[in-house]
Amino acid sequence: MTMMMKLSVLLLAFSAPAALGLTSPINSNQVRREFLGLVGGIGSLVLLPDSSLAAAVSQEQKDKENIVKGYNRLQFLLDNWEKETTVCKTGQETTFGDSCERTPFKVMDYLGYKNIKDPLFKADATMMRLKNSVPGDREVDFYEAMEVFNQNAEEASSMAFISSWGEANPGGGKDRVIVFIERSKKNVIASRDSLKTVIDILNL
Repeated sequence: MTMMMKLSVLLLAFSAPAALGLTSPINSNQVRREFLGLVGGIGSLVLLPDSSLAAAVSQEQKDKENIVKGYNRLQFLLDNWEKETTVCKTGQETTFGDSCERTPFKVMDYLGYKNIKDPLFKADATMMRLKNSVPGDREVDFYEAMEVFNQNAEEASSMAFISSWGEANPGGGKDRVIVFIERSKKNVIASRDSLKTVIDILNL
């Protein structure tokens, strides 16, 4: 007997026992307990889909917010490029006798490669989860933007990593570090632009 059938029988037993051919008194307390138990069970079944839907909506909203936050962070990095890729150490000189030097590590930070809490951490997976929100006539543009972002984010991170060893490599020096950092900037620009395309497609 299904839960709904049991509930109907209990209601009938409580309100009109004769209809069920019952001649002995009905234990109202027992019927009430069983009735409330069934109602609670049905309520939980009804609420489960709503809970799952709420979780899905929450994840989708979080993903959209992370895309926008990631875009804004890359824009900030580009607007403050030299400042964000320069580290000054008070009272400590570098190999070249000054207290400031260019560093690539902020590039990897902003692209989400060093912190799982960064909005662009595993950005490819974030964008893939949003594919169902893409209008049918923009699917090709969306996947192309994803590909451009992934490719340039990886290249930017690679260039930044290589530049960190610029002084240590044979024939290397401060100028080589700057060359690789500036190369990574081009990839960061492309990454930012691809995120802007995604934002426009999703109307964020």
